[in-house]
Amino acid sequence: MATAEAAPALIRFAVRAAAIFGALLVCVPLHYLWPLLGRRSPWPRRFLGMVGRIAGMRVRVRGTPLTSHVLFAANHLSWLDIMLVAGASGAAFVSRDDVARWPVFGWLARLNDTVFVDRSDRRAVQGQVDTLRAALAGGQPVALFPEGTTEGGTGLLPFRASLFSALFPPLPGVRVQPVAIDYGAPGSEIAWTDSEAAGANARRILSRRGTVPVTLHFLAPLDPGALGGRKAVAAAARAEIEAVLRPSAAGADRL
Repeated sequence: MATAEAAPALIRFAVRAAAIFGALLVCVPLHYLWPLLGRRSPWPRRFLGMVGRIAGMRVRVRGTPLTSHVLFAANHLSWLDIMLVAGASGAAFVSRDDVARWPVFGWLARLNDTVFVDRSDRRAVQGQVDTLRAALAGGQPVALFPEGTTEGGTGLLPFRASLFSALFPPLPGVRVQPVAIDYGAPGSEIAWTDSEAAGANARRILSRRGTVPVTLHFLAPLDPGALGGRKAVAAAARAEIEAVLRPSAAGADRL
């Protein structure tokens, strides 16, 4: 029985992996062609969105993502989160520096203007903050996962206020837009924790049967200046996301 089940899973993995490779072959030449036409390349982000769809994710967007001068703050379950949010919003990401060393995806992350954060080197923090501030001030949509990890699974861990340091002193016109990523019931199967190797998780997701409806909730933007500090921004963004993902718990917290 196990062998009979393994064969279709292997076929699904092979077909999806081939489709991702095919999308890469299409998007990479177009990425390098676009600057020759005097235009900013949308192809890294489009490719990331394609990967999410090939992996079986079917995205529905609720709310309107801001298009510039915005820091998206989203909950974090899986590497798929990057594909889905980038595909829907065109955002670059703030990511752990080790992602830069991942095969293929590290290269794609660099093409997508990812801001890599080395949390082990405190001396580099100010330079990273300055890089993020420059991106935001220039209008680049940027996204981050304030939990800093996927270890929370379908739960919602505390948001790290330090990740919002680049917002202060406040930048003119820059807003924080919370994003609630809702995989529904399959979320427990999608979630990726440190107990599972990256390659094993990718194989499992790409071998999965069927599709997963995912809702991206782009919530009301927050004004960092009006909130007054990074801790207040982190708390407000988390509360907005929790109100969507766990409405009963969020309501109880307000009582």
